[in-house]
Amino acid sequence: MSAAIAPALEIDAGDTVHIHTVDCFENQITSSPDMDFGTVDWSRQNPATGPVFVRGLSAGDVLKVTIEKVELDGSGLATVGPQGGVMKDYIEERHVKFFDLDTENNTTVFNGMTVPLTPMIGVIGNAPAAGPVPNSTPGAHGGNMDCSKMTEGAVVYLPVFHEGALFGIGDVHAKMGDGEVGISGLETSARVTVRLEKASGISTDHPVLIDTDGLNMMVSHESLDEAVDDSVRQMIKLLRPHTDLSLPEIAMLMSLIGETQINQVVDPLKTARFFVPYYLLEHYSIDLGGEMKL
Repeated sequence: MSAAIAPALEIDAGDTVHIHTVDCFENQITSSPDMDFGTVDWSRQNPATGPVFVRGLSAGDVLKVTIEKVELDGSGLATVGPQGGVMKDYIEERHVKFFDLDTENNTTVFNGMTVPLTPMIGVIGNAPAAGPVPNSTPGAHGGNMDCSKMTEGAVVYLPVFHEGALFGIGDVHAKMGDGEVGISGLETSARVTVRLEKASGISTDHPVLIDTDGLNMMVSHESLDEAVDDSVRQMIKLLRPHTDLSLPEIAMLMSLIGETQINQVVDPLKTARFFVPYYLLEHYSIDLGGEMKL
């Protein structure tokens, strides 16, 4: 993602966009028995479709992204190997498994076991503040956050660093567990429908996601420890001005009802999310200018 890339599309704030994405390997890997993995360009990973220029947004604003629909392709793949993932030191060769996706019943089969699909978006974000950032790397701009909650019905808030936001999306998964420990989810191409708006009443330095369960603050750092700690601090920074709580009180409350969760542990930066349940927002009538209501 980069501010130097010319927009593929310009829209007005509030428009709905249908975005077609390829899988995280740019559809290079096929189930053909003659497939030669030596021909795969592994640098072409996690491509995002875009950028989308949203008229009326400037640096310092926040882009509100409503994920209206995620429509999967009929097939996908998962892979592990020595190039990455938690088990990289124990697996000597790359292994790939291909899947047929039953999009009508929302299931697939793994070695005879029926597995429910949970479609989600791995890469989503705006052009970063300084210089280009590979789509494999998450950050304050979004990017490859691999959040399992990034799915239909969720609303995502992304900091804007350049005029028009320059929004992109890709790396859709038909299924992925928190952590993405093997380095891939069930990778597939997809058609994603999003509504892009200028948020009001919310200021954040990192991506925020809200769904019917509650609020999630997502932060990426070189270590998971740093990501976890900062996600808590950023959540407190976001919520405290809307409460009557002192710093010790809100820290205590976060320890009682907040949850530290993991997005992914396999990218160049690790991503943690800190979750608070929706009833906290309701109790303190936190709507951040109407933005927090689904």
